[in-house]
Formats: sequence, structure tokens, C-alpha cells
Amino acid sequence: MTLKSKVSLRGLYKIFGSDDKEVLPHVKAGMGKEELLASHQHVLGLQDINVEMQAGKITVVMGLSGSGKSTLIRHLNRLIEPTDGEILVDGVDIMHLTTLELRHMRQNKMSMVFQKFALLPHRTVLQNAAMALDIKGVAAVEQEREAQKWLNRVGLGGYENHYPSQLSGGMQQRVGIARSLTSNSDIMLMDEAFSALDPLIRTDMQDLLLELQVELKKTIVFITHDLDEALKLADHLVILKDGAVIQQGEPQGILMAPADPYIEDFVSDINRARVLRVRSVMQDLTADKFAGDVDANDNLESLIAASGGDTALRYRVIENGKPVGELDMRELVKALVPRISSSEAGTRYH
Repeated sequence: MTLKSKVSLRGLYKIFGSDDKEVLPHVKAGMGKEELLASHQHVLGLQDINVEMQAGKITVVMGLSGSGKSTLIRHLNRLIEPTDGEILVDGVDIMHLTTLELRHMRQNKMSMVFQKFALLPHRTVLQNAAMALDIKGVAAVEQEREAQKWLNRVGLGGYENHYPSQLSGGMQQRVGIARSLTSNSDIMLMDEAFSALDPLIRTDMQDLLLELQVELKKTIVFITHDLDEALKLADHLVILKDGAVIQQGEPQGILMAPADPYIEDFVSDINRARVLRVRSVMQDLTADKFAGDVDANDNLESLIAASGGDTALRYRVIENGKPVGELDMRELVKALVPRISSSEAGTRYH
């Protein structure tokens, strides 16, 4: 089945500076970020970004500070104007929208969840959650009904008359998610939405997002600098460095086959047993005797526990009730050993 792109970025460039159009040819000819700054006093924000964000899926854009990930997400609703390229939403290039059409798109097609919550302190939780509908001029009764519904869904029933200052950080971010859901937009933009939260609360918020996504099938663009978070949430993972896409694809595939030394360094310290899924290391079904069945989407850690660490065992892999492959525990052990990163290789052999 071919998935439909909800958002398409094609040949997207962003150069910060007064003469961005004039220096663009230098970047297209291969001039990098450092040289552009030294030679022309312009900053390269994004370089030839080509990404297809599928409808109903979570696209995670990750990278270190300065990689361009927050710059990228702000292009999707034109809070930042590109130097060059196309931004298509439902097949329409939003660069050609009028001011009125752009406002309509922001109000109806996209919602945003911020790192710093962005709640209005003088409004109640219910009023904050209803804000998008208030801006649209929806009747007060309808505002309250929708806002209350989503507050209940994110676990804040009973807090509707509280004010933001009376809530913890995690609860405030739940209000932000409820506000986004109340807007009933197809696309949710989440810029480092959980980064300000404590680790345990952050995990709860990730679980909540995945739980809601099973039912709602929103098109979510999620920005993070945390690889564990990216691997947990992403259907499609895009990794940026210095404004360019270094690798993108299904997260399990990137973890198993990093295409660049930068990515190898990124994934070298990850807990592979916890992140890798059975489906990523299974083989074609050939045997007829198995120690048991295992779900294709289980992580390897759970299978290690079930096997007691016995590498002689072989399991049949089941997906949607049907056999789809087999997993030899010896192959599982091999998958747990990452490729040697370039930095490690240099240390080892010099």
C-alpha cells in the first residue's frame, strides 16, 4: 500500500542574512556552513531538504543543537520564510497562499505544541484548552464541550477550573496537547515538546502521545535532540546536521545500518536490546520446530528475558496472527553489537 504524503518539503533552503538570495548559488554549488559564514557573513539554516511526511504517521526530526531542526518545523506554517524550495501541504504549495489563506491554514490544518507550554496564565485550564476554538469564533458552549472532552482524554478531568500556575510541568504540557487536539487540525507540530520535563514525566507523555495516535492517526511532526525519544516515537526518522539531512528512513533500519560516521556515533551508545524489534532481525521462515512464538513488534530485551539467555533457541515470529519469519537467538546476539564508529576505530587503531 502506497502511503500518501501530507507534507512535502522539496529542495528547501534557508539562509539567514540580508542577501540570502544572492548567496544561494554559492550554497547550491557546494559551499558549506562555515565557509558561508566566513566569506559572506550569512548563516546556513537549511540545505536542500527533501522529506515526505506521511499522513497519519509520526515524522521525527532530530539532531544536535544548531542542526536546523527547529528552523525546519517553523517553515511548515511559514513562521520562517524559506530562501528557496517548495512546502506542500495536501499538494498545495503554501508559498503561494495569500495572507488570508495562510491564516486559515494555521487555524484549521495545523496546531503547535511548544517546549515552554505557552499557556496564558490568566486563563483557566479549560479556557486555555479551548483557545483555538475561541480564536475561530466558535460558540462558547461548543468550546467548553470540546475542550472538556480532550482534557478528560489527557487525564486532566477535574482540573478545568485551575490555572496553569497550579499545575506541574507535565500537567501543563497535557493542557498544551489538549489545546492542540481541541483545534481538530490534521497536523500537529511538536517542537521539543517534552524536553523541559523530568525523565519519568517525559516517558509518560511519550506513552500518552502514542496511545492517542493509535486512535487519532494525526500527522505529527516531532522535533527532538534525544535519540531514545526519536526511536520510540518515529514512524519516519530524519536526522539533521548543519542544516542538511544526513539520513532518513524507518528508525529500525537506521539503527541497523547507519549510513554515515555521524550516525554511527549517534547510535553507538543506544540500548539496542530495548530499542530493536524482533521484525528488524528476523529471517525467512525455514525451520519447523521452535521454542515458542514471539510477536514481530516485541523488543529484543523481552525475548532475551523469555529465553533465559539461551542462544541455542529459535522462535517463530508472528504478526497480526500469522507467521512471518523466524529468529535464531544467535542472530539476535549479533544484532546487539553495534558497528564500530569512526571515532572508536581511530582510537582503537592508532
